[in-house]
Amino acid sequence: MLVLDGVSRRFGKVAAVSGASFEVARGGFVGVIGRSGAGKSTLLRMINRLVDPSEGRIFFDGRDVTSLKGRELRLWRARAAMIFQQFNLVGRLDVLTNVLTGRLADVSTLRAVTRMWSENDKAIAFSALEQFEIGALAAQRAEQLSGGQQQRVAIARAMVQQPDLILADEPVASLDPRNTKIVMDALLRINKHYGITVLCNLHSLDLARTYCDRLIGMAAGRVVFDAAPEMLTDEVARELYGLEADDVLGGSGEAQDSEKKQGVPALGEAVAA
Repeated sequence: MLVLDGVSRRFGKVAAVSGASFEVARGGFVGVIGRSGAGKSTLLRMINRLVDPSEGRIFFDGRDVTSLKGRELRLWRARAAMIFQQFNLVGRLDVLTNVLTGRLADVSTLRAVTRMWSENDKAIAFSALEQFEIGALAAQRAEQLSGGQQQRVAIARAMVQQPDLILADEPVASLDPRNTKIVMDALLRINKHYGITVLCNLHSLDLARTYCDRLIGMAAGRVVFDAAPEMLTDEVARELYGLEADDVLGGSGEAQDSEKKQGVPALGEAVAA
């Protein structure tokens, strides 16, 4: 289980995340939603320890993640694999080598520097690529691929880390609708087939409602909504997103103005739901 206990991050006088507290059971697919600048990316990066919390603690299966250093921290980052909006691949390297970098926590420094990958490591990487139907691209340079293909390579790289947790930071923000579906379907398959917990920052509420079994809404660095997707009506979304609401609601617009009839909680009440 992942537990955040009063986690905050300040950059100078600005609080990017303020007092975030919640728990995520193993095997969940949790969408983190909110307008730009709400603190979603900083939240995921603190869990992975790419950014250190200014205060508060993060636990995974009872272990204090915020206290890890050195090799133990590297191993944690392997267990909590990150997937980024801009893929973070090395464009001049071939696809297979990019995926193999996900094995760095499990190999010696010498083998990592010289890229002396074992046959077992290569087999794991090829298997991951085949899962996402891009095995035929193994020898191509990453920069030659489409955005959707690059994101699938990034997911394959995350999978060879053999993670317990995947942290996906706006993984489909730069993709067209077809590739968006391919990537989100891949994340859902990982979640359901392997039981790997997924925390996914999403801008589209349509996607959040379709793929996630729980939504955490952030505003001005605070968690202001935490409930099942069906509790996120259009009215609640408008409170959460303000002027951006029409953009994120898009065409999904199921008229859910029946919030009051259904007894759906307002934002402040939803955190306790």
